[in-house]
Amino acid sequence: MSDVIDRPMLDQEKTAATRLKIIDCDIHPSIHAHSDLNEFLPKRWQQHLKEYGSHLRTPYIGTTPYPRSSPLIARRDAWPPTGGVPGSDLDFMRKQHLDPFDVEFGILQVLDLFIFSQQNLEFGAAIQRAINDWQLAFWAHRDPRLKASILVGQDGSDLGLAEIERCAKTGEYIQINVSPRANEPLGRRRYWPIYERAQELDLPLGIHVGGYGGHAPTGGGWPSYYCEEHQSNAHTVASNLTSLVLEGVPERFPKLKIVFIEGGFGWIPATMWRMDQHFERFRSEVPHLKRRPSEYVKQHFWFTTQPIDEPDEARHLRQLIEWVGIDRLLFSSDYPHWDYDDARYAFKTPLTEAERRKIFNSNARAVYKF
Repeated sequence: MSDVIDRPMLDQEKTAATRLKIIDCDIHPSIHAHSDLNEFLPKRWQQHLKEYGSHLRTPYIGTTPYPRSSPLIARRDAWPPTGGVPGSDLDFMRKQHLDPFDVEFGILQVLDLFIFSQQNLEFGAAIQRAINDWQLAFWAHRDPRLKASILVGQDGSDLGLAEIERCAKTGEYIQINVSPRANEPLGRRRYWPIYERAQELDLPLGIHVGGYGGHAPTGGGWPSYYCEEHQSNAHTVASNLTSLVLEGVPERFPKLKIVFIEGGFGWIPATMWRMDQHFERFRSEVPHLKRRPSEYVKQHFWFTTQPIDEPDEARHLRQLIEWVGIDRLLFSSDYPHWDYDDARYAFKTPLTEAERRKIFNSNARAVYKF
């Protein structure tokens, strides 16, 4: 984990880190200004954004959950010298991240304007449509290494399906993104039409942490501190993995690929063990499941690596990776955020060359069909 890179990369470090080209599954581009979206946003919604702004599913009016010590949750050295916010300058992103780390492909994950958390579903759909077009025009078309995702708000599933159809026709998007903090757990039937279409299109379903569901992010209620909020990302992902498996989504859509992004992976073994134990005792309650829950996890789900849990002893991280499965992990940096994982130092336990190749490249290549 690194929040600031305060020295240039040495040649030998660059060589070691980049013998294998990296597929980075979590890069955050940002809009430089709201006006960037004007060419993609109808006049009505431009005016709406100007007059009303966002109406979010959160009790924190006029605030963000980000710590003031890390504005916009960014590395201090990620603010572009040309102005703008971290992630808003492509040339600076190339110089600071894409080129020195030999990123072969980088998957864009947009968080601007809390796109998944808008109460006004039509406004939310207009923002998602504008940002989907902006991803291509400002990023993917200017650097072919960068790949866009179709962002949809699943709580307006009809609007989401229409956006999926519109974007899928271009053939330029590599996954469909939904939020883990929706109105209901992600396994619920109301969201199945999106999963069905993702399976038909053979596009992975990406689920990136963040946003507001309108509910407290922890089972104990609203947290007091940012570090509690950040800790809750793992709880959110674990609860949605449980919902998707136990509601029968992978049984119903056996070809659907689901990728959890920025939730880490330290919690996965215990979640699988507990689900399997409960399945053995209460399987009559979920007769639609034909296999143990862990079998669905190991066949239908993938997990990006950042933020990596860092136990005191390296052998424990090694055991954790083996429990989750080398084939389930996709490298992600979370550039340019404060808890960015540097590819040179992210794994504080030895990996064989074959294991590195899988985690840093070939697993993602298989999931996204690069």
